[in-house]
Amino acid sequence: MDSRKSFELNKLSVSPPEKDKQSFVRTSTVVLLAVASALFPRLLTTLKIPSLVNFLHFALVPFAFGAVLLKSRVKDVKKQSIAREMLMGLWLFLIVEFASAILNGAGLVNVILDYLLLTEPFMLLVALIYLPMTVKRYEWFKSWMNRFLFFHLFLIYVQRFVLRLDRLYGQSDNIQGIFYRSGSGHVVGASVSCSFGIYYLLCARDQPIWKRTLIAILCFGNILTSDAKQVVITLALGFIFLSLTKVKNIGKLLAYFVGTLIFVVAFIWAIYNIEALASFTTWIRPEMYGPDGEAQKIKFAGIRIAIEHFHSPLNWLLGLGPGHTVDRLGGWMLRDYASLLNPLGATQSSIGSETWAVMEASWLGESSSFFSPFWGWAAIWADLGFLGLFSYLYLCSVVWRRLCVDDVSKFLLLSVSIHGFIFTQLEEPGYMLYIATLIGLIWQQHSLAKNTTSNG
Repeated sequence: MDSRKSFELNKLSVSPPEKDKQSFVRTSTVVLLAVASALFPRLLTTLKIPSLVNFLHFALVPFAFGAVLLKSRVKDVKKQSIAREMLMGLWLFLIVEFASAILNGAGLVNVILDYLLLTEPFMLLVALIYLPMTVKRYEWFKSWMNRFLFFHLFLIYVQRFVLRLDRLYGQSDNIQGIFYRSGSGHVVGASVSCSFGIYYLLCARDQPIWKRTLIAILCFGNILTSDAKQVVITLALGFIFLSLTKVKNIGKLLAYFVGTLIFVVAFIWAIYNIEALASFTTWIRPEMYGPDGEAQKIKFAGIRIAIEHFHSPLNWLLGLGPGHTVDRLGGWMLRDYASLLNPLGATQSSIGSETWAVMEASWLGESSSFFSPFWGWAAIWADLGFLGLFSYLYLCSVVWRRLCVDDVSKFLLLSVSIHGFIFTQLEEPGYMLYIATLIGLIWQQHSLAKNTTSNG
């Protein structure tokens, strides 16, 4: 059945009872505002709004999560099962957070912030799938998310070709769109743009192919305008790992393999022959990657320093405490917001500053966040140990098994996991909540179409 026809039919088949509509509209609006609170705070701070706005998502995402669970009268057994499994994972992760904090004397505010930074995307996903979406409300939500990204793309090209921020500041890193004036905003912005480009190209089937292709080209152009080289790596590796999941389907596996091979060959040719891509050659230095290479020394500095601070065998299981090592909190948040967080009982260790010292002493550490010792998977392990890492991976497995219903959503999740080996994207609210929203929207789209088919 044609998907557009399915959606039209579904308008008649899955509308909630009239008495629930007003409540549903309110909760879906709260969910949208929660996503927006993570996408736009950087722009708001440039308008001289207090930096406290950067913490707004910490209140809105849990509020939206709770509001949807309390107000939605969901009778769908599958949704209930997914929510229970996700809630169990969230509970287990919270137990590990508190256990690690008790072992290492971390403050309560450390636990709260670290927990929210890592679990907000899962809360948002529960809220998105628990919303009893009608097609009309689904289209409304999707349209607003698209508008957010169209605005982001508009700012990217205004910053690059009108304001010429690359010349004003002497580098392309300041082409950041809605993430303007944040430390790694160019990478976050390009990651969000490319994720949207892939989603729009492959999932917005109600739009003409020329429009979808044009939007995708503009999205991928963000990599060049912002010199966000590492995004190419995450996308390419995400595609490769996705192809490995197709082992049972030899035809799809072969198609993915051929596509990957063509891309690699074309890309290698391009970086040596197209001036705009010449910056990628800075990574092609074999001497950097050996056992004694600078890349290895810098990339694993945070892990080595964390192990040096272990004071108990339990540290292997529970780490050194939330916000005490090489995560977003320990790296800079507790430092940058010390005047706000210290009175609330925030605690720190010297590991973050020691790691920064190693990074700043290296020519490579200062040149690219690709080799940063502050990266997601290392941070979760160093803060929370193997129990924390495994409980977080369990949450990811629920998303993979229960919510990734097509190759696009699987590709997005794989790209996120690869980002976790590069920098602190796993704790970047704008990026992670946006990816969670895309996965949730894809799940809702498939759910609506399936309901229509079963009712038709």
